[in-house]
Amino acid sequence: MGSIKFVLSFCCWLGSPIILPIYLALSTVKAAAMVALETDCPLGHFPCGNLSTCVAQEHHCNGHPDCQNGADEENCGDNSGWADFFDQTVKRLDLQRAPRPCFLQHVPDGCECAKTELQCVQINLTAVPQVSRNLTSLSLKGNKIGRLPEDAFIKYAELQRLFLQNNCIQTVSSRAFSGLYKLQKLVLGQNCITLLSPDVFRDLHKLDWLILDDNPLVSISKDTFTGLRSLFFLSMVSCSLLNLPRENLCVRMPSLSWVDFDQNEIETLDDSTLMTCGNLTVLSLRANRITSLPENTFQSLRILGELDLSSNSIRELPNKIFKDLKSLKVLNVSHNPLGHIHPGQFYHLVQLQSLGLEGVDIPDIQTQMFLPMRNLSFIYFKKFQYCSYAPHVRKCRPNSDGISSFEDLLANTVLRVSVWVMAFITCFGNLFVIGMRTVIRAENTLHALCIKVLCCADGLMGVYLFFVGVSDVKFRGEYNRNAQAWMDSPECRALGFLAMLSSEVSVLLITYLTLERFLVIVFPFSHLRPGKRRTVAVLASVWLLGFCIAAVPLLDDDLFGNYYGRNGVCFPLHSERAEKPTARGYTTGVFLGLNLTGVNATALRSRLHKDVAVANRFFFIVFSDALCWLPIFLVKVLSLLEVEIPGTITSWVVIFVLPINSALNPILYTLTTSVFREQGEQLLCQWQRLMTTRRDRKSLSSSAIYGEAARQTFFHQDYRPTVPAPEAATKWT
Repeated sequence: MGSIKFVLSFCCWLGSPIILPIYLALSTVKAAAMVALETDCPLGHFPCGNLSTCVAQEHHCNGHPDCQNGADEENCGDNSGWADFFDQTVKRLDLQRAPRPCFLQHVPDGCECAKTELQCVQINLTAVPQVSRNLTSLSLKGNKIGRLPEDAFIKYAELQRLFLQNNCIQTVSSRAFSGLYKLQKLVLGQNCITLLSPDVFRDLHKLDWLILDDNPLVSISKDTFTGLRSLFFLSMVSCSLLNLPRENLCVRMPSLSWVDFDQNEIETLDDSTLMTCGNLTVLSLRANRITSLPENTFQSLRILGELDLSSNSIRELPNKIFKDLKSLKVLNVSHNPLGHIHPGQFYHLVQLQSLGLEGVDIPDIQTQMFLPMRNLSFIYFKKFQYCSYAPHVRKCRPNSDGISSFEDLLANTVLRVSVWVMAFITCFGNLFVIGMRTVIRAENTLHALCIKVLCCADGLMGVYLFFVGVSDVKFRGEYNRNAQAWMDSPECRALGFLAMLSSEVSVLLITYLTLERFLVIVFPFSHLRPGKRRTVAVLASVWLLGFCIAAVPLLDDDLFGNYYGRNGVCFPLHSERAEKPTARGYTTGVFLGLNLTGVNATALRSRLHKDVAVANRFFFIVFSDALCWLPIFLVKVLSLLEVEIPGTITSWVVIFVLPINSALNPILYTLTTSVFREQGEQLLCQWQRLMTTRRDRKSLSSSAIYGEAARQTFFHQDYRPTVPAPEAATKWT
């Protein structure tokens, strides 16, 4: 099959008008045969070519052949389109060319000749030069030719290729190309042509390439393409083209196979515009002003292989607009203001290999939209979260939102390690403070109780991080296959609820502690100091309020949507454009209203330090609060202003910045107090004395035991009775 492709590509370079359809048909037959032999693979896997073996998505193009036939290391780049195919073919043929003798009798100064081919590039020509009649290829690129007069090339009946780009040609006579009956390629790009006369290409019966890129053409008449019966490549990029011919585009060019109308100003396509373009294999309408397309626009394009509708103004695509494109392999509708994509929009595209949906919001995205496209290998979305709805695709872009990647819930090693470190520090720090506050007797038992409750709230943040780390390990290497189920799961909502409860209760308690200390210090002789009942009531109210704040988004999915399931870490920090208005307003009120008020209350501590000369620990507390919450406020404000925020910033905020407050607050409220230091020193001294006493007792016990053993030994050695030896006893007997 590889040698066949090369032969076909070589024929395309020579200009055969039937090669593209043949190549597409062969590719389609091959793909169909492979599909028939392939087995159905589970989500997150793809088949090894014609083998009944499946491998995971992360093994695609990883540098190691996991399939026996090496199919997992093929198609590593998205070369589904015809542009790459021709580009590679042309480059290969150019490299194979070697120096050749000149067979032309007259060669103008500054030109280069090879056999019957002539190149007069950038030598300041102002008119078409006169050379031998046996000329077959002429390149006049980059000169100063301003007009093409009548019969400019009539003597070159053997001419097959003519390159006239980058000359700023303004006028083209209706008979400029008369007599060029064998011409196959004509390039008029990068000129100043505003009008093409009817029948200007009348004699070009064998022309198969016509390139009119970068000309200020406004419109073309129905008779412009008269005579182009063999044309299969038409390119009119950046021509300011407003209207296509009212008559069917291909009626004068029945062999047309490749049409490129990029960067024009086309606004409409009628049902009949492409009616007779049955041989079309590539159609590019990128960067025009198309606002809508009739449902039957592409009904006759049965062998179309590539369709580019990107960067237009299309607001809606009819549900069955692609129903007749059975052979389509590349579809790009990126950067269109599409408000809705029908669930069955792509059902009929069974051969599709690459789908571009960049810059397109899909609020009602579903997995069923993409499952029928079993051959889909590349898909391009606006948001990484959409990738989880196409779990059978080999490569999805963007491949990360800064938090998660295609393979893992946490995108990189730093995040994966840090989530465990922060979870340990947060949990251990809060448990340590609770233990120390329990052991050490405090003068103000109510204040100590508040600190313990604060530790419990902040400890929940450590529990949240711990379960995020566990989920990352659980989905390692196959996150995309489970991403949507994870974000929609009760477990993810529970984690989001836990993180929100922890952060809100922590803010409310810090606010209460700050105000309570402020009143006690500023008004020391008043009766504003809370008693036990009032303190317990306030603490219960704080937990109840925090519980309500975290639970409200879970009560109504219609109003809030999946409030906690918009990313892999289940925390609703970044407000996306697709977020429901109720959810956006609620998040704004919580993060920019309640939390900002709490941080402003902590600013009272700095005034306390100036006015009353309270301990320097207030500075560290204020600094830690500002350090943690100001980045969160900034991210929230930028997201509300619809400023694009890199996902890596969100991941650092959720994994690092947010838990810092939970890890530091109880410690700052405990370790920086003079009472704790004094009590701690006393406990340390008591412990040292206890250890010294135990050591002394152990030493005395050891001495007593050693003395008794020595005494017993001495007694036995000195007073043991003498027993005669057996020999002596016998002798005496």
